Amino acid sequence: MVATSQPLATRAGLRALERGGNAADAAIAAAAVLGVTEPMSTGIGGDAFAIVWRDGEVSALDAAGPAPKSADPEAPVEPVGPRSVTVPGAVAGWRALNERFGRLGLDTCLQPAIDLAREGFALGARAAEIWDGAPPGLPAHARAGDIIRQPELAASLERLDTFYEGSIADAIVAATWLEHEDLASYSPRWVDPLRLAYRGVEVLELPPPTQGVAALEALALHDRGADLVTAVRLALQDALARVRDGADVRDLLGDEHLLARVGAASPGVTEPAGGTAYLCVVDEDRMAVSFIQSIFASFGAQITAPGTGIVLQNRGACFAVEGRVTPGARPYHTIIPGMLLRDGELLGPFGIMGGFIQAQAHAQFVSAVVDDGLDPQAALDRPRFRVEGDSVAYERGYDIGFGGGQAILVHGEGLVGGSDNRKDGFAAG
Repeated sequence: MVATSQPLATRAGLRALERGGNAADAAIAAAAVLGVTEPMSTGIGGDAFAIVWRDGEVSALDAAGPAPKSADPEAPVEPVGPRSVTVPGAVAGWRALNERFGRLGLDTCLQPAIDLAREGFALGARAAEIWDGAPPGLPAHARAGDIIRQPELAASLERLDTFYEGSIADAIVAATWLEHEDLASYSPRWVDPLRLAYRGVEVLELPPPTQGVAALEALALHDRGADLVTAVRLALQDALARVRDGADVRDLLGDEHLLARVGAASPGVTEPAGGTAYLCVVDEDRMAVSFIQSIFASFGAQITAPGTGIVLQNRGACFAVEGRVTPGARPYHTIIPGMLLRDGELLGPFGIMGGFIQAQAHAQFVSAVVDDGLDPQAALDRPRFRVEGDSVAYERGYDIGFGGGQAILVHGEGLVGGSDNRKDGFAAG
């Protein structure tokens, strides 16, 4: 089963499985198509993270890139533009995922995305709603059903060997404050995920620089008696204060800290907006991939690398959490893939996009599944809340401002999937 936010991405993932590929191949194929069909939210100019379950073992991929080593820490944090661009990690992340787990070649996985970029696709209704601020090379305005063609991006997808060293790297350097050494020296990391036992289910999230610990701490506080809104607010406050590149935040999940936080005052927490694309796959062998990829704000830094069609991320804007840019380090990261285990076996992958709301939405989704027994679609469709400063916003109808997610859960010998009605996609198997 494959669940994504765009029908063409779900189809690409299924085709990879039908061709003999596994969950890793399908995830890469779907992610590449999402970079074409949702260029405002994701693409090869951004970062990626994944959690992989195979044969009883968990692996976690951190493919987030740093600020330039030569960045001036005294200069103001830029929300968009050349100085907001950090090293794009997604391409290296695809390679790492393919080399470690894939059956099909990377070129085979990318072909559906290349074809769509060159020949065009019809823009989805939800994607059209958030089509805003497109850089040169893409239509300034777009409506549902408009045919979008990206021939330069198609050509770039065919020559990803030049992404970190070569012609694409030259174009990225020409458009940003990144230097050739920043790109050439980049490599993704395989890391140990953070884990939390929550009412009979084990919840897995990524460690810093992601905010995954906030989702886990919120669930842990809720398990200890805090209402979910208060638990989310306290966990976000801790994450914003503690999550930094390379930081050890496991003590935030320890009994001493949690007991001290239950009943504590929960001051307002304000978070900037951002966008993402999430997908998940479970194959016939019950290998599962929870995969997320993003360029952060709508159309990222609002610039492209000249002649490549690649929209570059503005992830450097998240250094605002720290108040300054840290040269050579990764900023606070909003995007987080999730995974659920039960009794040491796979329960399923899940994730909800939407910038900083992701940790809040993860906690709400897990509570809906575990506490209320909802199936994935019902859990995703349930109206969400969002902590905003000193207040709480409650969703009315389906509002993309409250995120959009996908999930697949194992149900005996079958799979039950869901894809958020706030997005264009669907789950299929």
